[in-house]
Amino acid sequence: MLLHRLYKFALVSVALAIASTAVAEPVVDKPAPVFSGAAADGSTINLADLRGKTVVLEWTNHECPFVVKHYESGNIPDLQKDAVAKGIVWLQVITSAPDKQGNVTGEIAQKLNVHRGATPTNTVLDQNGVIGKLYAATNTPQFFIINPEGVLVYKGGIDSIPSADKSDIPKAENYVKAALADLEAGRKVAKGSTKPYGCSVKYAS
Repeated sequence: MLLHRLYKFALVSVALAIASTAVAEPVVDKPAPVFSGAAADGSTINLADLRGKTVVLEWTNHECPFVVKHYESGNIPDLQKDAVAKGIVWLQVITSAPDKQGNVTGEIAQKLNVHRGATPTNTVLDQNGVIGKLYAATNTPQFFIINPEGVLVYKGGIDSIPSADKSDIPKAENYVKAALADLEAGRKVAKGSTKPYGCSVKYAS
């Protein structure tokens, strides 16, 4: 009898663990996880306050070769410039923990963007990894797009060629650009989920 109870308890524990994991994983066509975080300019970013606008979340790490590829080529800065000009809120998210690759202060993050010609709406500093884990972010660069109703409509990589070679950019299918074009045209995003590539997100543990 005791063994039977222990067995049932174990099954319930496993089920709860699976359920918890499922809740933590953001799902396309479902409400995007809501968060609040400190921004590089000293303000606080609340996702709930951005309802009514399309929001792009870009996980980034300026020291990652894959991120360098897309910034030095102008690929990500061009996407940012075009998106922001259309009223889209573009948020970089830096989840690199203290003493990890890519960790920066707000001041340095802003200087890096000026140096790289980057024009995000703002940069969220997520040193404790809370937002990264909320979105199950695994790579830099990695993108999540949220529509004006607060629904996640895209998650994944920037494009279809997983390399750090700038010469591959013109040959690749740009998933982020395509998703934003679908949204602008009032269409369902054709490819709502793709596989991200790049460096691992530098969590504290």
